[in-house]
Amino acid sequence: ELFNNNILLNLEINEVNFDEAYTLKNLNGSLIITDNKISNISVFANFNDSKNINFSVNTNSNGQKITKLYSSKAKPFVKKYKFIKGFEDGILDFHSLDVGTETVSTIKIYDFKLKELPTLTKILTLASLQGIADILSGEGIRFDEFEMNFKSKNNLLTIEEIYAIGPAISILMNGYVEKNKLVSLRGTLVPATTINKAIGS
Repeated sequence: ELFNNNILLNLEINEVNFDEAYTLKNLNGSLIITDNKISNISVFANFNDSKNINFSVNTNSNGQKITKLYSSKAKPFVKKYKFIKGFEDGILDFHSLDVGTETVSTIKIYDFKLKELPTLTKILTLASLQGIADILSGEGIRFDEFEMNFKSKNNLLTIEEIYAIGPAISILMNGYVEKNKLVSLRGTLVPATTINKAIGS
């Protein structure tokens, strides 16, 4: 065994290359290794423009791992989902519970834009003046809030609900994503600003 006892490691790193486009500054935090496995993590860092990111993993008394991620820049994480394209701006809040072989998660994103949308969605946005303005501006269709509740097991991600609302269009969907194979989503697109989550449910 590499570690015979529980280990606490304190982290202090000046710069971390998140990917080719984003760099994290002043990463600070700690992690605990229990029985040769990481049981707890707490990390804080800033992007180049001082927007922050918090990441934590905690193991509860039942041995379940709770993962939390907050990022005032959502794009570095959202772009990893290949079926979401043309994403800009946004604030991300993620929560996940590891239950045995299955992971139950919720991801919320606030104040973002989507530049690349299906033709039907673009047509529906023309039902409102705001939708016309968004399309003509070329900056993307705006959304105030997005929430996705999903479960993942092996290579299958089951989406129980996708909910998004914006000044031009609202969306309520579900479906599944099979890794490297298939994306299947179905639901409702509403060209209205009055719908809310309670009505959608």
